Amino acid sequence: MSKKADKIVRSMMQKDLFSQWLGIEVVNVSPGSCLLKMIIRKEMLNGFDIAHGGIAYSLADSALAFAANGHGRQSLSIETSIAYFNKITEGEVILAEATEIHKTNKIAKYNVEVFSLSGEKKALFSGTVYRTSTAFD
Repeated sequence: MSKKADKIVRSMMQKDLFSQWLGIEVVNVSPGSCLLKMIIRKEMLNGFDIAHGGIAYSLADSALAFAANGHGRQSLSIETSIAYFNKITEGEVILAEATEIHKTNKIAKYNVEVFSLSGEKKALFSGTVYRTSTAFD
């Protein structure tokens, strides 16, 4: 775990009430990568008793944000998408692992795999961020 990236993510999480509500736990973070974990709760389910698609999306979006901002420059998503492969159920622990695919001075591209503890792939999220010139303190 990178000390600088960890400090940035802890600062972001203090203000990120939605990620806190999700119950996200930061497992590992370094510049350009991040691993998050969370447990699916009853209030996260849709009418079919499976996790609402926005839950996996939000976990992956947070992983993207933490990985991108871990470089030390404020980065904002400008394009994201997700493909779902398997249902996610109440009580299930899911993880999201963000990996940097390409980075330039202004733009960076990430893939985020969402999977269960057993390794079953749940979703694949893709995102592009704009890297501002504003540095974290």
